[in-house]
Amino acid sequence: MTRNTKIAVGAVAVGLILWIWLPWWAALLIVLGVPAAAYLALDPSQRRKLRRASRRQIGR
Repeated sequence: MTRNTKIAVGAVAVGLILWIWLPWWAALLIVLGVPAAAYLALDPSQRRKLRRASRRQIGR
């Protein structure tokens, strides 16, 4: 398995555990909040690079 696959499998497992253990709104807040916080933690040049890379993949 590649590194990204391992991360994805781990994230799904944690998400399922949170879904069972926490109320649905708390799990949803974590699932949406963590990526948003990670994006906001980037500096402006890193955000530009990320937007440019995602646009390039969309326009393939």
